[in-house]
Amino acid sequence: MGEHYYIYIMTNKGDTVFYTGVTNDLKRGVHEHKYKAVEGFTRRYNVTKLVYYEVADSIESAILREKQIKGGSRRKKVQLITQMNREWRDLADEL
Repeated sequence: MGEHYYIYIMTNKGDTVFYTGVTNDLKRGVHEHKYKAVEGFTRRYNVTKLVYYEVADSIESAILREKQIKGGSRRKKVQLITQMNREWRDLADEL
């Protein structure tokens, strides 16, 4: 069985900022954002809420999907999130 990769979207408390990323360990990645373990965008903008994720079977397909999501409009990101997570709850609690 191969490794899985996760494409995910996180936001801040007010749902005003989006961060899209890729990881092979979603729990670890979300934990790093929540506890501000890494310098950068998510720490600066307090991005701590996981609102969307999907699974890919290869790092190449995950990166392509990440780029597709990042290149989309805010409206498209909102639609994607709402389809999976209508209430915009923190999905980290379910991992």
